[in-house]
Amino acid sequence: MNTADTDTKLLPGPEITVWAPHAQQVEVEWSVDDSAAQRSSMEAKGDGWWRWQAPAMAAYPSLDYGFRIDGGPATPDPRSPWQPHGVHAESRFFDAGLHTWQDATWAGPQQGEGVLGGVFYELHVGTFTPEGTLDAAHHRLQHLVDLGVDVVELMPVASWPGRWNWGYDGVGPWAVDEEYGGPAALQRFVDACHRLGLGVCLDVVYNHLGPVGNYLSRFGPYFSEVHPTPWGNGFNLDGPDSLHVRRWIVDNALRWFDDFHVDALRLDAVHELHDDSGHHLLAQLSDEVAALSARLGRPLDLVAESDLNDPRTVTPTADGGQGMDAQWDDDVHHALHVTLTGETQGYYGDFAGHCPAMPDAGPLAVLAKTLTRAFLHDGSWSSFRGAEWGAPVDRARVDGRRFLAYLQTHDQVGNRALGDRISALVTPGRQAIGAALYLTGPFTPMVFMGEEWGARTPFQFFTDFDDPAMKEAVTAGRRREFEAHGWAAQDVPDPQDEQTFRRSQLNWAELRGEGNARMLAWYRDLIALRRMEFDLNNGQLDSVAVEFDEDDGWLVMHRGAFRIVANLGASRWTVPLDGEPGQVVLAWEPEQTRLRGDGVHLPPFTAAVVHMGEPLRTP
Repeated sequence: MNTADTDTKLLPGPEITVWAPHAQQVEVEWSVDDSAAQRSSMEAKGDGWWRWQAPAMAAYPSLDYGFRIDGGPATPDPRSPWQPHGVHAESRFFDAGLHTWQDATWAGPQQGEGVLGGVFYELHVGTFTPEGTLDAAHHRLQHLVDLGVDVVELMPVASWPGRWNWGYDGVGPWAVDEEYGGPAALQRFVDACHRLGLGVCLDVVYNHLGPVGNYLSRFGPYFSEVHPTPWGNGFNLDGPDSLHVRRWIVDNALRWFDDFHVDALRLDAVHELHDDSGHHLLAQLSDEVAALSARLGRPLDLVAESDLNDPRTVTPTADGGQGMDAQWDDDVHHALHVTLTGETQGYYGDFAGHCPAMPDAGPLAVLAKTLTRAFLHDGSWSSFRGAEWGAPVDRARVDGRRFLAYLQTHDQVGNRALGDRISALVTPGRQAIGAALYLTGPFTPMVFMGEEWGARTPFQFFTDFDDPAMKEAVTAGRRREFEAHGWAAQDVPDPQDEQTFRRSQLNWAELRGEGNARMLAWYRDLIALRRMEFDLNNGQLDSVAVEFDEDDGWLVMHRGAFRIVANLGASRWTVPLDGEPGQVVLAWEPEQTRLRGDGVHLPPFTAAVVHMGEPLRTP
């Protein structure tokens, strides 16, 4: 909105626009401050766009509106910035310029270096605190600072149907759900993070919309019947009128950076962005975000979730790639998970070794490959997919920090039947091994909320659809899925049951437990050491080496002058090292960990970080 007219004390109303290329007429149904609704005709602007200039109004009222296409029902704005009454109701105008930002000196995560190599922390707003709001999350940010986090990654906040959701059923991708506090709450949250030195990465979904409350097809050809996804038709990225659909997505991304000051976007399942045009949507997005970054004078990063194991995802557009700054790396997770738990079902099968990709190798060899080469499947046969998969990463040229490594994520926990965390599956010592390997490895590490203290609360799959048919379909589908894997239907939590959501909320009182405090200290110490030592935070993949013994169950990762040593066997063992160790810097069992000659003596199922040669100098 513009400056108030000093004579009338009114503000010029905003211009409201909508793309509806096949409409013969469009009306806007609007009201101010809950007054009676009025209808006004919109003016055709050309190229399928329609506009309406709202009348001058008193200072910053609530302007609610919806669109009627050719006499049809009032429908929310495809670019709605605010849905205070839910996804089926009218939209509300939001003036992003009203927030007084306090982050003028913010240069970006890691003192302006961007997100690569920083410690990510993935959280779900609704289960992070009992209140489940962005404002309530402010009160826990100091915990993240003390842990050593650099970037807070928010699971999707876009408006969804119902009271709670993971966020991937969102249908209002331009809005912030009212359950979390609406768009102004996100501005306050980002501002609070920046004041504490924390960057913010927002998870966004551009591959589909949820099944309830999706009205886009009333406006135009947003979806493609040529490119289906597991969740329905994908977006029209390469067909007739796709230019406007692509603009809808790219403008959405730029808005989060510009109006909300986020530092990075996590792009959900980009392998389901089917685009056969000459300029892939991801490359277009990368180029436009780079231009915005230059204009704003701070780094802006794009992090992809990709299932393809294709290094082109993180190759710059100038070199023919898609220009993502980083991508999630499930292969590292799977290798860690199989090594620590012994689970081999489904996609975990190949990661136990003795598979087409590594026919003569066991799980430690698989883990060693992922720790040094990022992917297990880098052109090899994937038994789970029934196809050759992936391509090799050039270790000499590709920065390992372009790959996010983790022991848990919302997917890897929540897509289990019971939503059980790694802390419920393995001993604390085994979790400590996993943490040591990924927090000191050559990748960008990501902690899932509560992991750092070994949270016992599950993270289960939950929804709150009000449509009876959808409620039944979700519940029955979830149970059918896990019955096929041997679960009794009654033992699979009902996604629609409120208690499934409530069980998934973190219990912060656990921090007072002795075992939880010990795990938290382990994570803090590892992250602090990583931050301090270049050898532990660089992404030079070709300098990483891993030694292991499948029979004795030990593994050593070389990181410069450091050796991250793991005893995964059931016996005490003196793990051989490649020289004279100088100092045990960290150990899960410090009283039982000893240097012996050219090795380190470890109790079963534990880890240590050893510095070779002269002991570290402490400040």
